Amino acid sequence: MSKPVYKRILVKISGEALQNGDKSEILDFDFVDKVVSSIDKCLKAGVEVGVIVGAGNIWRGARKGVGMNRARADHMGMLATVINALALQDAFTRQGIDARVLSSVEMNTFADFYTQRDADRLLSEGKVVIFGGGLGAPYFSTDTPAVVRAAEIGADVVLMAKNVDGLYTADPKKDPAAKRYDDVTYAEILEKDLKAFDLTAVSFCNENNIDCYAFALSDPDNIYNAVMGTTTGTKMHK
Repeated sequence: MSKPVYKRILVKISGEALQNGDKSEILDFDFVDKVVSSIDKCLKAGVEVGVIVGAGNIWRGARKGVGMNRARADHMGMLATVINALALQDAFTRQGIDARVLSSVEMNTFADFYTQRDADRLLSEGKVVIFGGGLGAPYFSTDTPAVVRAAEIGADVVLMAKNVDGLYTADPKKDPAAKRYDDVTYAEILEKDLKAFDLTAVSFCNENNIDCYAFALSDPDNIYNAVMGTTTGTKMHK
């Protein structure tokens, strides 16, 4: 039996990807269960798993033309990530997996307050840690909290489960000639202004030597496959 490539991972899941293409619903719960089952395979392989989920399925930022205050809009986005985190926690619990939601914003009725110490302890105990609330500050997309938390917990890699199957030279939905990268450095992403993920997060990964791997969540087992080194996607590194 093959062994996992990583010991501790941070899985960044797109909120929109959890809709599984159905924009009429906030979450596709059957699909969420499949995502959890894939992560369960990672746990059974001895991998420690942290998860951070976006909120694009609930809130996409300030509405254009309305003039909403950016900080207030981002606060709403942070709250939306906690909603998704709680939904994931429930899915884990229903499958008999101990998962804890740690929020960067105090809301003790729903989640525990995040500290690096508690996150590290829970991961070492084999529990899934779901990070909610972003960094607790506005003006950051969920990509940046993902890589910051990965650095804090000493994750071997950030697995970016997205609604596209990797990083392209251009938006593949708009440019049929766009080509996917199999391997790319952060310097090249920054130089070419590639839309891999938030450029603040790219710079952070470059400065802190954090590896990322982007792949499609359309097949939830791609999370487990990535851990085992068999998924096709884009490797991003210093």
